[in-house]
Amino acid sequence: MDAAGLTPGRLQIGLTGGIGSGKSTVARRLAAHGAVVVDTDLIARQLTLPGGAAITAIAAAFGADLIDANGALDRHRMREIVFADPLKKRALEAILHPMIGLETERQAATAAATAIVFDVPLLVESGRWRARVDKVLVVDCAERTQVERVVARSGWTPAAAQAVVDQQAPRARRRACADAVVFNDGITLEELERQVSALWACWTRPSQ
Repeated sequence: MDAAGLTPGRLQIGLTGGIGSGKSTVARRLAAHGAVVVDTDLIARQLTLPGGAAITAIAAAFGADLIDANGALDRHRMREIVFADPLKKRALEAILHPMIGLETERQAATAAATAIVFDVPLLVESGRWRARVDKVLVVDCAERTQVERVVARSGWTPAAAQAVVDQQAPRARRRACADAVVFNDGITLEELERQVSALWACWTRPSQ
């Protein structure tokens, strides 16, 4: 990748959306169309698994009690800590973000595809990604729907799910950064696929 974090000659899409929006489903559909998906949230999870590259630094910064018996980050406890203390949140980001950036660039540089999708939950919040990609795709739905989906899939309380929604960028701010918005609320998977397919065809159509 060049100094701007781009891989010349390939369509680069920044994919984002609030928790529970269906962003991962859209990412899978784009992959089915032939894109390589670089999932920054998955990279973060891998860094904090047993033996992950971030474990030693996290234990040093936050204490060994944040590492569970298997050697992985206790994600639930860490989530509670960083939600309650912005300084702790920034300390965790200072550890993870450079590692995530390096692995993101490595995966993009070795991807054998004409289109790369960077799946970045906090794309808008970071302030850096808009200049690093050709297109920004936002997956959107009502906040109520976000909360309902997170509760259903994760078993969180509605209050816990709403707390995550509240910490993310507002829907209007995400949409304002988008080149396209997929509205994923009150529709079937088939209807969602039609939206994604039409957008893929538009963005990958050879220039006339």
